Amino acid sequence: MFARLLAGGACAVVLLASVSLTPAAAHPYDQYTRGRSLFGALFGPSIARTLVSYPTNQKPGTIVVSTAQRRLYLVLGNGQALSYAIAVGKAGFAWSGVSQITDKREWPDWTPPEQMLQRLPNLPHHMAGGLDNPLGARAIYLGASLYRIHGSNEPDKIGQAVSSGCIRLTNEDVIDLYNRVRIGATVIVQ
Repeated sequence: MFARLLAGGACAVVLLASVSLTPAAAHPYDQYTRGRSLFGALFGPSIARTLVSYPTNQKPGTIVVSTAQRRLYLVLGNGQALSYAIAVGKAGFAWSGVSQITDKREWPDWTPPEQMLQRLPNLPHHMAGGLDNPLGARAIYLGASLYRIHGSNEPDKIGQAVSSGCIRLTNEDVIDLYNRVRIGATVIVQ
């Protein structure tokens, strides 16, 4: 009995250490997105980033967005992909097509497009990057479009159709994706 208790305690210590040890932040704001509570790590939502079986002919590094599933797949090759939970465009703002990553930015500034300012005149005309910025921790720019794959300061909206066409991830997930993708990679939105 005592051996079981001791082994269980050792496992808990190892798990706690692995959850709380994170690399140094690359950007000053990153300290606010690093790590999760032990409770969140153990009992996190079912929408967490996962490695999945994903047979495809797409090249490794390709991003496939399934708006119906509200998942983004980063093709790894060998029949596998990383699957991320996303928020997608609300009714009237959903889109599909093929694009390429043309830029990547950490804690980007945000300037709402004119069409958005007409719909929502109370929005600021410009917002510096930071914790309150709607683009979140990272932005991945898609072609010459106004659309981006970006973080969110509203993680509770992940899994919903709420954006003006952009693809949103939690800040933790967008940092992970940002570090894995390259400029020039193909993005397929279905």
